Amino acid sequence: MSAPLVIVGAGQAAAQAIASLRTEGFSGDIVLLGDEPYLPYQRPPLSKAYLGDELSEDRLELKAPKFYTDSAVALRLGTRVARLDLAGKAVELEDGTRQPYATLLLATGTRARDLPVPGATLSGVHSIRSIDDVKRFRAETRPGARLVIIGGGYIGLEVAAKANKLGLDVTLVEGQPRLLARVACATISAFARDLQEGHGVSILTGMGVARLTGSDRVTGVELTDGRHLPADIVLSAVGALPNAELAAEAGLALDNGIKVDAQARASAPDVYAIGDVASFPSTLYGRRVRLESVQNAIDQAKAAAKAITGSAVTYDPVPWFWSDQYDVKLQIAGLLDGFTRTECEGDVAAGRFCVRYFDRDRLIAVCSINDPKSHMLARRALAAPAPQATPSPV
Repeated sequence: MSAPLVIVGAGQAAAQAIASLRTEGFSGDIVLLGDEPYLPYQRPPLSKAYLGDELSEDRLELKAPKFYTDSAVALRLGTRVARLDLAGKAVELEDGTRQPYATLLLATGTRARDLPVPGATLSGVHSIRSIDDVKRFRAETRPGARLVIIGGGYIGLEVAAKANKLGLDVTLVEGQPRLLARVACATISAFARDLQEGHGVSILTGMGVARLTGSDRVTGVELTDGRHLPADIVLSAVGALPNAELAAEAGLALDNGIKVDAQARASAPDVYAIGDVASFPSTLYGRRVRLESVQNAIDQAKAAAKAITGSAVTYDPVPWFWSDQYDVKLQIAGLLDGFTRTECEGDVAAGRFCVRYFDRDRLIAVCSINDPKSHMLARRALAAPAPQATPSPV
């Protein structure tokens, strides 16, 4: 009996890979290894509808249990991988057993970055990356509770919006001079701040955290300027790191995650990596890119399935993302790193506009606020081939 295709990681990319492998005609055995006890589920709602108890746990599931039965997938959930034996083509589990593979697909995702200050391990300090994280966080929320969020990126802002609606007293602390400093221009940052403060969230920017106070349980956040913010709950939202340790220990090449080519192949035979953990070459941006997005998880899984089954494929997507806060939908097409100028179109005061980002004259990204048409047009424009220069007459 031949060894199966083994998928390590049970998230969005893994679920899509299973569906796409079967669609592409893969008939071999598939084993899915996941360290959580849950079937693959959606993660974006964790900081939105699921956090607000507006979405039941079963509705988070990407596929019903029957899908895995019909797809002949052996599920091994609640199972931690200890080591990858690439030479022996096997995955070693924490219980000491070995799972042989013919093809290995790594979809291990990301984890919350640790908050690097004293007191970060106190009870009452949370991050949100999983169902169980949200359950622990929700168990401590109550109207009037003082929540301090550390980090003014999308997760921090989304949780601030939802916690505010649940009646918590929310303060958000961001070390950069403005919100979303790494992922948006000043216009979007100012809009996000006005939105949050308009709903009663207190925002402190350009402010570091010295330590979290308390003995067994957190009682406050001490800022670098000496101020002390009382807190019943603290949320750390300071970014994520790729879960690439198993790959690194096995000797796979890394470059901001697991390094893969345009066919999602890693640096060892019969090993692929997809989703948040994988960095791939982007012709569009002229560098390697690692994306933490649903779009990337789905599309790269489809590309890997084609490559595994022998189809020609080159994965070079136009990245896109979204964030929901209150009644505002922010959509981003492209990557804005290195922009040299912007153009704003629409009505910022009315909350319906877009910002186009350019590297000199080349459009590289568009942020749209409650403007889905501009978002779709941006994705088409970014996907279009670059115009060819007109030859000079002889």
